[in-house]
Amino acid sequence: QVQLVESGGGLVQAGGSPRLSCAASGRTFSNYVIGWFRQAPGKEREFVAAISWRGASTFNADSVKDRFTISRDNAKNMVYLQMNSLKHEDTAVYYCAARRAGLSKYEYEYWGQGTQVTVSS
Repeated sequence: QVQLVESGGGLVQAGGSPRLSCAASGRTFSNYVIGWFRQAPGKEREFVAAISWRGASTFNADSVKDRFTISRDNAKNMVYLQMNSLKHEDTAVYYCAARRAGLSKYEYEYWGQGTQVTVSS
């Protein structure tokens, strides 16, 4: 089992470049694929990005491709989401999640509590 805690959200100006962090507890963190998701007000939760167990493979949603980068440091039990060129439509609660199977945007087993990112104009 793994517990996840997100941080790094807040009020950011459009065009800004914040970095979200996801801290994981559990000795088998490196066995989990980690994904980032987001949920905007009045909308369904959507996939943002995912990274494989050792970080060799990643993939992003088309909406954030070329702007967001996911990375991980298994020695520190951390996953990051570097967000660049933020737009107003990136405003959402961002969640990290973990799954034990392969790289995917579906069927994540463990979830953090989320961190709010609000993009101001």
